[in-house]
Amino acid sequence: MSSSNDPIVIPMIERRQGDLPETNTSDPETLTKEAVLSFHNISYRETVQSGFPLRQQTRVMERLSSISGIMGPGLNAIMGPQDGSRSLLLDVLAARRDPCGLSGDILINGKPRPANFKCTSGYIPQNDVVLGTVTVRDNLEFSAALRLPMTVTRDEKRRRINEVLELLHLEKEQNVKPRSKGLRKRTSIAMELVTEHPILFLDDPTTGLDLRTTTDVISILRRMSMKGKTIIFSINQPQYSIFRFFDSLTLVASGKLMFHGPARDALEYFTSAGYQYESHNNPADFFLDVINGGFPDTEEDGHEADENEEFVERQHQVTGKLANMYAQSPLHSATRARLDQLLGEQKLDRSSAVETTCVTPFWHQLGWITRRSFKNFLGFPWVTTIQVIIIVILAVVVGTAFRLLQNVCTELQMRAILILLLTGFQCITSVTAGELFVIDQDRFLHEHTSGYYRVSSYFFGKLLAELIPRRLLPSTIFTLITYFIAGLRTSVRGFFTMTFTIMMLAYSASSLSLSLGAGENVAAITTLLVTIYFVFMLPALFGLTVASAMWSCLIPKFHMHLQQFQSSLKTSELRQR
Repeated sequence: MSSSNDPIVIPMIERRQGDLPETNTSDPETLTKEAVLSFHNISYRETVQSGFPLRQQTRVMERLSSISGIMGPGLNAIMGPQDGSRSLLLDVLAARRDPCGLSGDILINGKPRPANFKCTSGYIPQNDVVLGTVTVRDNLEFSAALRLPMTVTRDEKRRRINEVLELLHLEKEQNVKPRSKGLRKRTSIAMELVTEHPILFLDDPTTGLDLRTTTDVISILRRMSMKGKTIIFSINQPQYSIFRFFDSLTLVASGKLMFHGPARDALEYFTSAGYQYESHNNPADFFLDVINGGFPDTEEDGHEADENEEFVERQHQVTGKLANMYAQSPLHSATRARLDQLLGEQKLDRSSAVETTCVTPFWHQLGWITRRSFKNFLGFPWVTTIQVIIIVILAVVVGTAFRLLQNVCTELQMRAILILLLTGFQCITSVTAGELFVIDQDRFLHEHTSGYYRVSSYFFGKLLAELIPRRLLPSTIFTLITYFIAGLRTSVRGFFTMTFTIMMLAYSASSLSLSLGAGENVAAITTLLVTIYFVFMLPALFGLTVASAMWSCLIPKFHMHLQQFQSSLKTSELRQR
């Protein structure tokens, strides 16, 4: 079937991708112009362990096999079935995977990809990691403050932010908190555009979006590509209204390359190979149907297992056939010639080292992280209000109870119970401290890998923002109310002694939660472990408190009886004399 009779026309931006700009990829400041990414015989292997913990078997799986191609300025789409190949290829090209299993060469403008490439390129994960408790502009200011060098002035940063907001049509929403998926996606793109990196990677940017929002996102990427940016993204079954904007198309399945070249030539490539295309069909759906080998008949329920096995086997055969067909095609030969021209005779450094570099100092990062954490804390006003109300009520109750009780032996046990309640309250309120780093794990991994900040600055910034508003202030409020209502000693020393004791109790309970949460990926597990520990600890503490109270009562009585006994002995001795 000839493509000349096909009514569908897929436009492509006219570019000369062979004209590569001279760029020193080792210097992040020079990566500001157009960039062409080429990959030569990329293969990726992963070590997989299976079986029981004491009898695990290790095997090496080849996830990508000899994939080569060129992606220049424009929209470069990676498509394929949902077997993980397209996202894996994207992550490998973006230097977001462990380089130990990688083989092959990845070049930027004909030069080796720098070790800090993940910090000099933009990357937007599938699950948005935008902070939804601060405004759109706050997110952009955070990205500009930490990812732009200190030599960039505030006016220049403000100018870049305003330009990005105008490009993405976010001027009216810049003071709105990104709650919806569409606004979160556009905010994620804006945070990467502030840095003006020439290459932007996006992992399934249209997942979970409706048609209108999807069209808006692709239109934004289209405008960016028209300004010379290289946009590389993975996508699953786009509609024709979106597919027609693609400049380059890469089809991968089962780790093998099915097609790589101009998107407008993909339809002719498959139809010339004998695959029947209907005019009303979506080209993207047609390509995936070809890769999947069609769908098996599943009319008989009793043969589902056999049919699934047959489908997997047939799909494996189809992917192998399509990979061989592309390897023998003139399109592959032309791409190989261009790749050989780029690679040339130069000797490449095949070191697999990947590093994360930051362009701002430690104290600058610490200040911005603490500032954003405080804004995040203020983003939950109802939670803060409820917490303050509970603390005030409990402090009034505890202080009143202490004031009514008399300093006699029978009331000392009640004081011990109140001390136990005080300890239990501080422990229970500190259980959630273990979720501090677990909840933000995805956001931290993305931002740290992209070069926002160091691990140390993030740790101390989050810790300061957690300890001051959530631990120090509640303990101080509780101590002030309890101290004065209970009528305790009015000396300065006594007041600060009680304040210090309460603070150390709260911080000790929080440190336990943080230490347990450091080794867990799920916040619920940390909370459960800390709760179980406190359940077994509080009864023991109660027993020790009651025992100490009883001992405090028995000691005066023992001294009193001892004195009475000694006086009776002396009286008897005097009588005998």
